[in-house]
Amino acid sequence: MSVTRQEFRDAMARLGAAVNVLTTDGMAGRAGLTASAVCSVTDEPPTLLVCLNRASRGNAVFKANGVLCVNTLAADRTALSDVFAGKGGLDTEARFAQAAWTRLVTGAPVLEEACVVAFDCRITEVLEKGTHSVFFAEVEAIRHGAPGGALIWYARDYHPVGHAA
Repeated sequence: MSVTRQEFRDAMARLGAAVNVLTTDGMAGRAGLTASAVCSVTDEPPTLLVCLNRASRGNAVFKANGVLCVNTLAADRTALSDVFAGKGGLDTEARFAQAAWTRLVTGAPVLEEACVVAFDCRITEVLEKGTHSVFFAEVEAIRHGAPGGALIWYARDYHPVGHAA
């Protein structure tokens, strides 16, 4: 007995995850997209696992630049998540114009006010699995945002979690 694609997708809808805007910049250009497939791998060295659809336009840009920033969105940033998920059809420059950005160590764009935490990373390994590229990214710098809740994706919708400032 095997699990169908739809059964798997329906089950995954019951697994809540933080909503992140992933960004990169470098020789291949700037790119950004919304992703919830991000998790901790190890704290020595501090490493995150980030999954990107191989069909995504940004996938090749992230690989070529070799850096990324995981910007974990604040609870009130659903509109920014939608923009980086491609809703509205904005091009890259218009997407980035929707928020204020800074940079830390790698040069990847870091949200100034719209995130609860940002992980500035260097990509150390990429594995291809099915429809996705799995990035292992060592954290080179962390920026804590304003205190407050985070944005979670659960049951195919946004949900704020955490506490008020």
